[in-house]
Amino acid sequence: MKARSRPVVVLLALTALLAGVLPMASAHGEARHAARVPDTVVLDGARLQRTKLRLEHGDPVLRRAVRALRARADRWLDQGPWTVVDKPRPAPSGDVHDYLSQAPYWWPGTTPSAENPWGCPYVQRDGERNPEVDTGTDRQDVEKTFDSAYDLSLAWYYTGERQYARKAGQVLRTWFLDPVTRMNPHLRHAQFIPCKYDGRAIGIIDFSQSYTAVLDALALLETGAPGWTARDRAGMRAWNTAFLDWLRTSDFGRQEAAATNNHGTFHDLQVAGLAYATGDEELARRTVLEAGGKRIAPQIAPDGSQPQELARTRSWHYSTFTLVAHTRLAAIGRKVGVDLWDYTGPDGQSLFKAVDYLLPAATGASAWPHPELDFRRFAATDVVHAAADAGDREAWRAVPLLQEPPGGDLWALRPAAEQLDSIAG
Repeated sequence: MKARSRPVVVLLALTALLAGVLPMASAHGEARHAARVPDTVVLDGARLQRTKLRLEHGDPVLRRAVRALRARADRWLDQGPWTVVDKPRPAPSGDVHDYLSQAPYWWPGTTPSAENPWGCPYVQRDGERNPEVDTGTDRQDVEKTFDSAYDLSLAWYYTGERQYARKAGQVLRTWFLDPVTRMNPHLRHAQFIPCKYDGRAIGIIDFSQSYTAVLDALALLETGAPGWTARDRAGMRAWNTAFLDWLRTSDFGRQEAAATNNHGTFHDLQVAGLAYATGDEELARRTVLEAGGKRIAPQIAPDGSQPQELARTRSWHYSTFTLVAHTRLAAIGRKVGVDLWDYTGPDGQSLFKAVDYLLPAATGASAWPHPELDFRRFAATDVVHAAADAGDREAWRAVPLLQEPPGGDLWALRPAAEQLDSIAG
């Protein structure tokens, strides 16, 4: 745990013990890990600790949410672990440890044949996912790794059940740390296009919000998870440091940093999250601080619409998806003294306006008036929650009207926006 949080941890722990609200042992005979505030990256660690204490005192709403979380975590117990070395062919580099994914919206331009097995040249069909991208690459396995690590770590944090922590540790060690199965810390071969590119800068978005969720999972495990060792912590810190360096110095990383749409915002989210997790708070603060003028002002119109995303065939998906990056970046900002929710652009652009623009469709009051191949109302649920928590009265009034995502609304347990309508598989 970083030195900055130790006084807070000690004060909270002593206060709780003196008040008699912090039990000294769990039903399993283990010391409670709630005494340590998780040094999370996007999630608010102190809020998680308060939620855990409320749960231990029988809050019925939280108990229902934990049942939904446990159902998700239980499904992972007999799956995985996954590894980049299992794909049928390596990345173009020839190194089985290199991550590989295929551009999702590119399709064969001709019928594959013996002379042209890929069906090249490939052509783009925006918003239409080519099913072959889920075979022969690491794309689905990395999503399972990220999602399972997050669900399992949260389940352990709130229940104290060792099985969840041990499974999360196994998943993370296999993907990131074991020399035989680990992934190299770069994305040089993400979203390749057959016969065209061995990898593309925009493939960095494969890690989108999901990797910052992994950073939070690590922080939860570091509050005392059984089986998660000092060696594991050091190994993940080294991996994260190397990945951050690649994001900041590689040609692909620099291209994504220069992107003016959601790719640029998700790049900033990853950089800020990794910087905070590895102790570079100044880089995290600078990244978030620049996001107002660099990301919010040019991407969000004065009326709250996102013109670049409205031009897509999946305009609802991308409008909500981009706000996941913005709101998670704002959550990191709160930890380093920057309030992105308070930012207002020269023409009135703001995150509040962007979320409010979604409210009629998010609540079911009216249809989404833009192109969308597969409208899913629940896609906006988390970003509306985020705006409501940040003080948006319109969003707060909309919360009871939101559609519950598949698997339940877990906002009370993990209050940070996620991409709820994944089109990765």
